[in-house]
Amino acid sequence: MPNHSALEAAVAKINKYATSESGDTVEVIERPLGGISIVVADGQRSGRSAKAISNIVVRKAISLLGEGVRDGAVARATHDYLHIQRSGKVSAELNIVSVDLATRSLVISRNSRCPVALICGGEFTLLDDASEAIGTRRNTKPTITEMELLVGTTVVVFTDGVWNAGSRSGGNIDLQRLLQAIDPENSASAEALADAILAEAMALDRGRPRDDATVLVLRIVPQQKNGDERDRIRRLSVRFPI
Repeated sequence: MPNHSALEAAVAKINKYATSESGDTVEVIERPLGGISIVVADGQRSGRSAKAISNIVVRKAISLLGEGVRDGAVARATHDYLHIQRSGKVSAELNIVSVDLATRSLVISRNSRCPVALICGGEFTLLDDASEAIGTRRNTKPTITEMELLVGTTVVVFTDGVWNAGSRSGGNIDLQRLLQAIDPENSASAEALADAILAEAMALDRGRPRDDATVLVLRIVPQQKNGDERDRIRRLSVRFPI
């Protein structure tokens, strides 16, 4: 990745309609050798029981990533941990997206029925190879995609509350069409894209999400400059209704 590029990441999420708590959990950690990892877990079912499952998954994954364990091994170990803790009776869908500055690569680890959307070089791709949720079947493995860090790359991770939005009324979210409509020049912020995708999913469910819905957007963008100096400040912001 060139020195004049930067990482943008944003998450937008909402719980299932008439449910007080989301069963999706998202956490971010800085990698020991440089870069960040973002973990997205969707616990089985919804509400408090699902939240308890996704919390177990995310805590384990984050602790291993913080120790420098590679992403694929993290996903397998997290599966084993959940399988033991809940006797193979519950499942969770797990995605790990990492910008690894030690290898100068983007790594996407999937244990999810939902695909991951990838835009690179102006081309839209759905990473949709068969992938299983963790926690129930022995020897469950992640599907790994690794690529060079390139300016203009966009990754969109989402849970099934987004992917299945509108299914009861015969509709479904068309991410390629939506992204082309809201960001034809591939210049919108990660936050704007995450908000727009979640808004579309909610509209398909007529404002009453049928499941917990989470969107993560990660982009590699040109570095901003303040005068003659690159902006070297790292920033993290959160908006959380209470």
